[in-house]
Amino acid sequence: MSAPTFGGVVPPLVTPLTADGAVDLESFERLVNHLIDAGVDGLFVLGSSGEVAFLSDADRTVVLTEAVRISAGRVKIMTGVNDMTPARVVAQIRLAEAAGVDAIVATAPFYTLPNQAEIETHFRLLAAATTLPIFAYDVPVRVHNKLSLDMLIRLGAEGIIAGVKDSSGDDVGFRRLVMANRAAGSPLVVFTGHEVVVDGALLLGADGVVPGLGNVDPKRYVDLFAASKAGDWEAVRRIQDELSELFEIVFQASGVSGEAAGLGAFKTALAHLDIISTNRMSPPVPALAGETVERIQAIVDRAGLLVR
Repeated sequence: MSAPTFGGVVPPLVTPLTADGAVDLESFERLVNHLIDAGVDGLFVLGSSGEVAFLSDADRTVVLTEAVRISAGRVKIMTGVNDMTPARVVAQIRLAEAAGVDAIVATAPFYTLPNQAEIETHFRLLAAATTLPIFAYDVPVRVHNKLSLDMLIRLGAEGIIAGVKDSSGDDVGFRRLVMANRAAGSPLVVFTGHEVVVDGALLLGADGVVPGLGNVDPKRYVDLFAASKAGDWEAVRRIQDELSELFEIVFQASGVSGEAAGLGAFKTALAHLDIISTNRMSPPVPALAGETVERIQAIVDRAGLLVR
C-alpha cells in the first residue's frame, strides 16, 4: 500500500446539483479546479459532504469519473464507498476501481449494527477484495459504532488499512490514536475531519485534514497546514481563528436538519462565490433560503473570499 503518499489538506467535495436535481458537471469542474488551484493535496469525493447517501450508483460513477478526469493526476483522489454490508461495499469499490481513484474510504457496516469483531472482519474482507489503499472512516454519528483503537492499530500494522479519517468528534480518542500509532511505528496516515480544531489536531501529530469548510476556503487550510509544517504555531492559531469565524455559516439556519444547515451552508457559500450554480440539496433535504442565505453571504463577505 502507498500510504506515505497521502496527507495534507484533502477537502471532502460537495456534489453540486442543477436546478432540476442532476449532478452539475460544469459546477463540479469549477469546484475541483478551485480546490486544486488553492494548493490542496488531495480530494475526497463521495463522503458525507458529497451527499453520498443520496446518490444513485449512476450518479456516483459520474462523480468519480469526472473527479479523476478533471484532476488529471494533479492530486490524489480518495473516495467513499459507504454501504451497509461488505458485499455492497465491494460493489462500490468496483465502481471506484473502474474510475481510477487512488484510495477508498470505508465506514463500518451500518443498519446491521455489528460488534467490533465483525467490523474487523469487514475491513479484512474489503482488503482481500482490492489492491487500493483503504482508509477506515471513523464516523459514529453516521454508523452508530466507534472504531476500536486496538483494532485500527492492528489493521494498520498488518497492512489491511492505510490510514484513518477520524470524524468521531472525540478529541481524547484522537489523541490516543495518534499516540498509539506513533508507538507502533506510524503504520497509519491519520486525518482529522474537524474544521475548527485542526490546529490542535496538527499539534498532536495528525498527518492531514479533511475539512468540509475547505470547499469554501481551501487556501486558508493550505496556509494553516504549511504554517504547522514550518512550526509557526502562532500563525496556525490565527488562521484557525479566521476559519472558525467563517464556520459560523453552519449555525445560521434553524428548524432544519443538520444536513440542511451544515452542508446547505457550504453550498450556499459556494453559490455566492459563483463556484457552483445553485445551493440545491438532494431530496428530501431543502435548500437554504431567505434571511438564512443573506446571513451566510454576509459572513462569507466578511471573510474576504470574494477578493482573495
